[in-house]
Amino acid sequence: MRRDIFQAISDPTRRAIIALIAIQAMTPNTIAEHFDTTRQAVSKHLKVLTECELVKQEHQGREIYYQLEIDKMKEIDKWLEQFREIWETRYQQLDDLLLTIQG
Repeated sequence: MRRDIFQAISDPTRRAIIALIAIQAMTPNTIAEHFDTTRQAVSKHLKVLTECELVKQEHQGREIYYQLEIDKMKEIDKWLEQFREIWETRYQQLDDLLLTIQG
């Protein structure tokens, strides 16, 4: 089942997992140590993130390491850029209005 990227990042635990593995690749057990939940729950979150292609698995011997898929994160950033431009324009308009009121 193909999941939506935004569905994946809507969950705070999955966002926290993304933040963890953005720094370095980790095994599921290492990731689970950072949460007050079961290893099985973390595995379910990793499955969603993998299905959305936000993380990828790398096998090293008997261990599986999860790492962030940077290109997918760039897709999110690209989508957010349109809103960033709107916010910046509105902030600039507010700054201009405040300067006019103060002047």
